Amino acid sequence: MLEKVNLDKKLAHADYKRALPVLQRRLYELEKACWDQRIPSIVVFEGWDAAGKGSAIATLTERLDPRGFKLHPIRPARTYEKQRPWLWRFWLKIPAYGEMAIFDGSWYGRVLGERVEGLIKKREWRQAYQDILDFERMLADDGTVIVKFWFHITKREQKKRFKALEKDPLESWRVTPEDWERHRKYDKYLVAAEEMLARTESEWAPWTIVEATDRWFARKKIFDTLIAALARRLGPLAPGIETSPEAERKDQAVRQAVEEAELAVAGGS
Repeated sequence: MLEKVNLDKKLAHADYKRALPVLQRRLYELEKACWDQRIPSIVVFEGWDAAGKGSAIATLTERLDPRGFKLHPIRPARTYEKQRPWLWRFWLKIPAYGEMAIFDGSWYGRVLGERVEGLIKKREWRQAYQDILDFERMLADDGTVIVKFWFHITKREQKKRFKALEKDPLESWRVTPEDWERHRKYDKYLVAAEEMLARTESEWAPWTIVEATDRWFARKKIFDTLIAALARRLGPLAPGIETSPEAERKDQAVRQAVEEAELAVAGGS
């Protein structure tokens, strides 16, 4: 599956900058509509280290109402969490009706990192596939919109990004020995990711593979996918798309502010 993904897809930066304000405003409108209609949503970000998940999440949430979403960066289970059923800690983070929960890392670590690193027994990660399907099906049956992203880059691209980060004195801390160790196991993680995508794809919680070599293309794709999923769930209750001159002026003002901020940063560097 993943070896057939076209990772050469690109979007011109100028086209991305023109589209971004419109996408952000539309996502905000849908967030508000889901809040009013008490429709919960879950957005899962998985993928390779240095594939751009963090920066994509930052852009995605930049113009959302912070009262309507919660971001959950997932780390390895703590000692007390290991004393409970493994999905327990994720149940605690399920969104309330009307809220959006964004997971940077998720329950899929059970069949990725924990599997590849040998932290759990084979029977445990095999059983996890059914646990995940049941978990997501229960949430979907209760009305939750589930959108799952896999950010995909090649092993070569990952190495290139690690080295670039290490050369930057302000960013080098982000690359750890554990990152390089996972990089060396790229092929093993690839096998695990392939099986995960195949066995946990479902009608109610589909995967979207994000071609993440080009950051502009990747970010636009997550906006497009999430907007479509929320609009589809809202159906006739989805707000109309504003196309008035006033809306265009708002978007132009946002574009100008973004450009001025970028020029200011460039001038000070």
